[in-house]
Amino acid sequence: MGILLRNGLIVTQNPDRDVFHGDVLIENDRIIQVKPQIHADGHQIFDMNGKAVIPGFIQSHVHLCQTLFRNLADDLELLDWLENRIWPFEMAHNSESLRTSAQLGLAELLLGGTTSILDMGNGKFQDEIFSQMKQSGIRGYSGKVLMDTGNQPYKETTREAIDSTEKLIKKWHGPADDRIHYALAPRFVPSCSPELWEGVKSLAGNYELIIHTHSSENRKELQLVKEMTGQSNVEFFVKNEMASPKLCLAHCIWVSEDEVKMMSETGINVLHCPSANLKLGSGIAPVPRFLQNGINVSLGADGAACNNSLDMFTEMRLAALIQKPEAGVTSTSAQMIFDLATLGGARALGLDKITGSLEPGKKADLAVLDLNKVHCIPADNIYSQIVYSARNTDVQHTMVDGKWVVFDRELKNFPYEEIVKNTWEQVQKLFERAK
Repeated sequence: MGILLRNGLIVTQNPDRDVFHGDVLIENDRIIQVKPQIHADGHQIFDMNGKAVIPGFIQSHVHLCQTLFRNLADDLELLDWLENRIWPFEMAHNSESLRTSAQLGLAELLLGGTTSILDMGNGKFQDEIFSQMKQSGIRGYSGKVLMDTGNQPYKETTREAIDSTEKLIKKWHGPADDRIHYALAPRFVPSCSPELWEGVKSLAGNYELIIHTHSSENRKELQLVKEMTGQSNVEFFVKNEMASPKLCLAHCIWVSEDEVKMMSETGINVLHCPSANLKLGSGIAPVPRFLQNGINVSLGADGAACNNSLDMFTEMRLAALIQKPEAGVTSTSAQMIFDLATLGGARALGLDKITGSLEPGKKADLAVLDLNKVHCIPADNIYSQIVYSARNTDVQHTMVDGKWVVFDRELKNFPYEEIVKNTWEQVQKLFERAK
């Protein structure tokens, strides 16, 4: 038995950006038809009257391991924040606390209409993150975070880092009907030796993997990279033959015109995280300049430790607003930002053939919004309504692979009350271990 979503406002994100009142027919994990009216017998019918049906959001940069650190590492600059709070907390994780952190983050993401993620994992117990992603029903990529040099706590040897990563790749690249995948996760240039980068490059080539890392987020970080390598971040990736559409760089705030040209020519993806960039005082990424140069840009909330939420609605609104004082009020339209939250993320993850829009043949990854709320009406433009007015609590249902993972604001694969209870228990134990 398939599923028929009837009478919704369908925001397709197809090449023509069609928006119309109509139906979506789903069979198994795929969208079969998207039309003003569909006649189909023997299907389970859900009435979407008064609701908007949209492609699920794709968050291209998150840290599930940091969700348990929410509200615990505020008002610090990036490198101090990492060295004094985040890295010690990550090191203090055990399997139970990491499981709870992943569940907490995944619950928030799914309840907010996010259906796909690119996660940067933890240095230990990475299996827990993958297991919880699989159970949650989300579509996602993750990978063990890699650091073998610099002022950081893991102190793993290069060989250990590469060998343990390859074992995880063989286990987690493609399970759950190809819903879960591995992405290599070297943290950033200052924390990885040249030998580790060579290992990352080799694994990426052998297994055709995404490389997911941080780049040009902070002025001090940028100076450190130049002192270590004699190059800027983007130059480093180009010179070391890692620059390609498989390279996903989070932040990219402090980039030169030459670097923008390199990014455009090589197909590097930008993962834009406006809330985290503002909260850490890092700066504002030149998103309009990236888009004008044909660079793919996507959105992510980063981590709850540097953002305090994993809410795509907040990221969309900020992404639209922060550019306007400098680049002009027309530099970022609501439709453009909605594109980043859906199609931009799909392209960054290499998923644009299967998700990011509501079209026949694509995966049934979608969210249903109730926008008939006092904070959303009146409206005559659905993109403005979603980007400027809507909230994550307006998400009524979320579907991944043709299965409801949230229905009527209820998580289907996770026990909500148990997550809340475990969060308070595990954070206290984490504090004790981090002392």
